[in-house]
Amino acid sequence: MLRTLKLTAFTVLVGGTLAGCISTPQNDLLNATLWTQKSVEFKANSMAMYELAKIKLDESLVDKNWTGAPDEQGENYSGKPPAVMLDVDETVLDNSAYEAWLVANNESYSSKTWVPFVRSETSTPVAGSLDFIKYAESKGVKVFYVSNRKGPQEEATRNNLKTLGYPIDTSEDTVLLRKEKEAWNSSKKSPRRAHITENYRLVMVVGDNFSDFVDDYKGSIDERKAVLDKYDDMWGSKWIMISNPMYGSWESAAFGHNWGLTSAERRKLKHQSLDVWVPTEE
Repeated sequence: MLRTLKLTAFTVLVGGTLAGCISTPQNDLLNATLWTQKSVEFKANSMAMYELAKIKLDESLVDKNWTGAPDEQGENYSGKPPAVMLDVDETVLDNSAYEAWLVANNESYSSKTWVPFVRSETSTPVAGSLDFIKYAESKGVKVFYVSNRKGPQEEATRNNLKTLGYPIDTSEDTVLLRKEKEAWNSSKKSPRRAHITENYRLVMVVGDNFSDFVDDYKGSIDERKAVLDKYDDMWGSKWIMISNPMYGSWESAAFGHNWGLTSAERRKLKHQSLDVWVPTEE
C-alpha cells in the first residue's frame, strides 16, 4: 500500500519539550511536484486541454484528410478507421506520488525505485483524461496507450488503468510499451506511431513530453525550438500537450541531456541557460 509522507520543516514541540526537527534539503523537484499534486491550477489546465481535445476530435472525424501523424501516416488513409494515441505517464496516469517520494528522500529517478512504484499499481488519473478517453471510445475511435514504460511492466500498467476505469480494447494490443518488440527498443515513438497508422488514421496525439510527438527531442534548447516551429500547425489541434514541470526532455536540454553529470553540475548549467533580467541604474 502506498503511504504518503508529510514533511514538517520546523521544530516540533510536545508539552513544551523539543521533540525533533526534520531538515528539508534542497531538491529541484519540490515546487514542480507540489504544483502537479496539489494545485487546482494544474488540474484546471489538464481539464482544459482535454476539453480542447474533444473539440478537435470531433473536427477530425468530419475531415477525412485530418491526421496527427504527418511523418508516418503515408497515403490513402482517409478511409481508415480513426484512432488516438496517448502517452501514459503524466498524460493519463499521475505519478506525482513517486516524485514526492524522491523529494521526501532526497533521491533522483532510478529504475530500482521506479519499477516497484509501477508494480504497486497506485498511480491516479490525470484530470480530464478518463473523460476524454471515454468520449473518444463513444465516438468509435480506437484508443492506443503508447508509453516508454518497458514491456515487462505491461501487466501492472494494464491493471492500474483498468482499476481506474480506463477502457482497454481486447481485440488487439492497444498498450504499446518500449522494448515490447525489437523495433521498439528506442524511446523514440515514431515506430509505434507507424505501427498504428498501418491500419488506422491516427487523428490525434496527446502527451506531456516533446518526445511523445517528435523524435528530434534531444537537441539543444534552440534546436528544440526550431522543431517546435516546424510543426506549429499541429499544436493545439492534432497534438495536445499536457503540462509536466516535474521531468522531461525540456530539463535535460539545458545540460546537453548528459545525465552523467552530478546534480550540482546540472543545476549550474540550468542556471546558465536562464534569460536573466538585468536592472539598470536610474
